[in-house]
Amino acid sequence: MFTFALTHAYLIPLFPALAFLIIGPFTRQEKNLSAAIAITMMSLAFAFSVFVALATVNYQITMNDPYVMKALWAQIGDVKLTMGVLIDPLAAMMLVIVTLVSLLVYIYSVSYMEHDEGMGRFFAFISLFSASMLGLVVSVNFLQLYVFWEGVGLCSYLLIGFYYHKVSAREAAKKAFITTRIGDFGMLVGILLVQMVFGTMDFIELRMLVPPYVLAAGTGFLTVIGLLLFMGPIGKSGQFPLHVWLLDAMEGPTPTSALIHAATMVAAGVYLVARAFFIFSESPFVMDFIAGLGAFTALFAAIIAVTQRKFKSVLAYSTISQLGYMMLAVGVGAFSASMFHLMTHAFFKAMLFLCAGAVMHALHDETDITKMGGLWRKMPLTFAAMLVGVLAISGIPPFSGFFSKDEILAAVMHASTPLYVMATFTSFLTAFYMARLLIVAFLGESRSSHEAHEVDAFMRWPMIMLILLTLVSGAWGYFGRFSVWINEGVPHHEAIDWTVAGTSTVLALIAFAAAYQIYGRHSLRSAMQARSFGFLYRVVYHKFYIDELYGYFRERLVYGTALILKWVDEKIFDNIMIGLGAYALATSDLLTESANGQAQRYVVVFYTGVLILLCYALYWAVQIIAYWGGAFR
Repeated sequence: MFTFALTHAYLIPLFPALAFLIIGPFTRQEKNLSAAIAITMMSLAFAFSVFVALATVNYQITMNDPYVMKALWAQIGDVKLTMGVLIDPLAAMMLVIVTLVSLLVYIYSVSYMEHDEGMGRFFAFISLFSASMLGLVVSVNFLQLYVFWEGVGLCSYLLIGFYYHKVSAREAAKKAFITTRIGDFGMLVGILLVQMVFGTMDFIELRMLVPPYVLAAGTGFLTVIGLLLFMGPIGKSGQFPLHVWLLDAMEGPTPTSALIHAATMVAAGVYLVARAFFIFSESPFVMDFIAGLGAFTALFAAIIAVTQRKFKSVLAYSTISQLGYMMLAVGVGAFSASMFHLMTHAFFKAMLFLCAGAVMHALHDETDITKMGGLWRKMPLTFAAMLVGVLAISGIPPFSGFFSKDEILAAVMHASTPLYVMATFTSFLTAFYMARLLIVAFLGESRSSHEAHEVDAFMRWPMIMLILLTLVSGAWGYFGRFSVWINEGVPHHEAIDWTVAGTSTVLALIAFAAAYQIYGRHSLRSAMQARSFGFLYRVVYHKFYIDELYGYFRERLVYGTALILKWVDEKIFDNIMIGLGAYALATSDLLTESANGQAQRYVVVFYTGVLILLCYALYWAVQIIAYWGGAFR
């Protein structure tokens, strides 16, 4: 079965793609049938992914010795474009994560979307979304990856704007699409430069060509390529300053948020950096840039999350912060730590968003946590899942986030003290704002006008499965030597650094105590915070006015340029065109005088012309005769 799954790994993205092709044109009006088709196809994709992952271990497939299938796609002159499947531990890990999280979200969505008239359309879109991500994961070259990369972007646009009758959803979808296109343009230029310099876009061939190129030509031009390629992950993975779309992505259905923030779109950027690590790692400047931007993004988003009041807004900035952690890890060379945290984060972040969906479902789409409270009594399972997720993302042992975050912090500590300080402070803030979210939304007295209730079986079992995965994935990854299996070389830390782990754990506990003192015992209410910190609080609450700065840029520069061009068009080019039109009209009036449809006038003009030609010919005939007559005389 291992061999069959490996040789037929191309079926993994085709299963959800087939679901899309069936649901879209044929069954989207049948809600339950559409859901059944999507879940069945994703179950097959998950089963194949598990067998493929086991095959990488059984057949000793490694990063340096992957399994590859390729076929000619097109040929343009001497350039051959191929598509295929590349299976190595990195791809196998991503296949399992994407299919498992997608399957659980699909099952959850059966209940969450049951009263929505567009349920069939929803399952068609998320099937295409998963298919695009899976196609991206198994890509053998940059061109194939870019095709599916854009497919992921398209599906995010469709899902974020799913409720297209809402202006806010339409605007959020456009914002996400346009913002990520900025990064994608730079990435596309980088891919074209890769083809121009190396003559190929194939990952395996590039892995062998890049080191000799660096020895011969240095890292100068490779640094340019690396920075351009990294623009794509900046957009897709919500790194500063292209992070602004990720919050607005909350306009889509909550299961969409779980997919985007856990295992599909935002993971695509981190995956690209990992897949092209052999390019980025050759340039110290690029690595420093990735690490610095990742650390800044992690801290920047964590600070904002402290002040947010909407349930999913806190989780959105939490995602941006955790993605910054992953980029920081890759930037300092801790490839395996970044992938480890990507795996654990996918499980607990999907669970946290499903908890958010359960709460909003129970409270009739209420999103403001200050209007909740007391939910732990009425929604005990959701509270338990939320508690596990908070402990995991805060790095409390023995939950999964403890093991993966420790690897990142340990690697950063040995690479850069300033970055380590930033990462550690970010860890403290993460524990604080997640504890704040849990305390305000679930503890205390109820502040909601709606009667909350626990979720049904379709929403319950995915949450239970994610609780189990959050509990065991960290320890499994650590004791199962995940870093050795996935790593691009030698793991940075095969054992826990107890100094780093102890420091981060103590800081997390202090953050919990501070959050409870402020929000649980009401020693310092948020209103008092606003008065105490004044301007600083307002700046952070409004997300450092980044969106307003973009709006100012759009209004002043983009719209201003458009107004200037409009004036040039209307005052200059329009007058030129009007002048040309007047010239044509005047000319046509003159010609009309000689072409008025009167046959007798045409005859007179014709014979007049003939007479002129005859006279002209006679004149020259006389001249010629006179000339030759004089010559013979």
